[in-house]
Amino acid sequence: MENQSLFINVVSFVLVLSLLLNTSCVSAQLREDYYKNTCPNVESLVRSAVTNKFKQTFVTAPATLRLFFHDCFVRGCDASVLLTSPNNKAEKDHPDDISLAGDGFDTVNKAKQAVDSDPNCRNKVSCADILALATRDVIALTGGPSYKVELGRLDGKISTIASVQHKLPGPHFNLDQLNTMFAAHALTQTDMVALSGAHTLGFSHCGRFSDRIYNFSPKNRIDPTLNFQYAMQLRKMCPLKVDPRIAINMDPTTPQTFDNTYYKNLQKGMGLFSSDQILFTDPRSRSTVNLFASNNQAFNLAFVQAITKLGRVGVKTGNQGEIRTDCTRVN
Repeated sequence: MENQSLFINVVSFVLVLSLLLNTSCVSAQLREDYYKNTCPNVESLVRSAVTNKFKQTFVTAPATLRLFFHDCFVRGCDASVLLTSPNNKAEKDHPDDISLAGDGFDTVNKAKQAVDSDPNCRNKVSCADILALATRDVIALTGGPSYKVELGRLDGKISTIASVQHKLPGPHFNLDQLNTMFAAHALTQTDMVALSGAHTLGFSHCGRFSDRIYNFSPKNRIDPTLNFQYAMQLRKMCPLKVDPRIAINMDPTTPQTFDNTYYKNLQKGMGLFSSDQILFTDPRSRSTVNLFASNNQAFNLAFVQAITKLGRVGVKTGNQGEIRTDCTRVN
C-alpha cells in the first residue's frame, strides 16, 4: 500500500509540474504586443467590427462571451469551436454547443473579414486571437471592464463532437464538480466564481432548469434553495407544457449590463441554475460571492485575472496550429 501511495503521489507531482511548465511556456508565447509589427491596428479593426455587430443586436455580447468559454474549455483557446463539419461531427454540433447563438460565430467572422481587409494584416491574425479580442470588447460594450488581451494563439486543426463530452460544466454541478473541472485548466475556485459572473449577461432555455421549479424531489416540487417568488415568476415564463427552448434571462435584474448583480441575486436565492446557487449555499464559496456582491471593483479585477488565465488554456504552438484564412475551416 505504501508503494502504491508513493506512486500516486509521484504521478500527481509530475502532472502538476507538467501543468505548471506548460502554463509557463504558454505565458512566454502570448504577449499583448504580439501583432505590433505584423498588424499594429488589429485591436481597432476588431473593436470596430464588434461594435457594429453589437449595435445590430445585443445578443452579440453574451453569444461571443459564451463562445470563448466553450472554445477554451474543450480543446483549449484555439477557435476549434468555429470549425464546421459536412457531416455534423464538429464541436459545434455537440448538444452542449448547439445552443451557442449564431451571433457569436457571426461576430468572429465579421471581425476576421475586417482584419483581413487591411492588406498588412491579411492572413496574419488567428481566429482564436480575434475571438479573445472580441470577447474583451463585448464585455466593455456592456459596461464591464476593459483589459489588455494576451495574443499569439494559433488556430487548431481538429474539431470533433466527441471532444466536447464531459468538458463543460453542467447546470446541476455542485461545488466539488465545478472546482475539479476548473482546476483541470489551472483555474482556482475564486477564478471559477468570478467567471460564473459572466451569467450576468445572456439567457438560458427552460429545459435547462425546469426540474428546479416543477419536479425537484419527492419532498419538494421546487428547489428549496430557490427564492419562492422567483420560482413562481419562472413558472409563468416556463409553463410545464411549453417549448423547453424558450429563452429566459440568467440575470433577471440587469440582464444587459455586465455588473455584479449576478452575485446579489445569488444572495437572494435567485440563481437560475443550481450550479449558480451552489456558489452561495456552499459555505466554502459564499464569502467570495459576498465580496463580489458588495464590491463591483473586486469582481471586475477578479474577472479580468480569471479570463486572462482562461485565455492561456491549451494554446497551440508550432505545427499544432495555423492561422486560418477562413475561421470555419482548416487551411
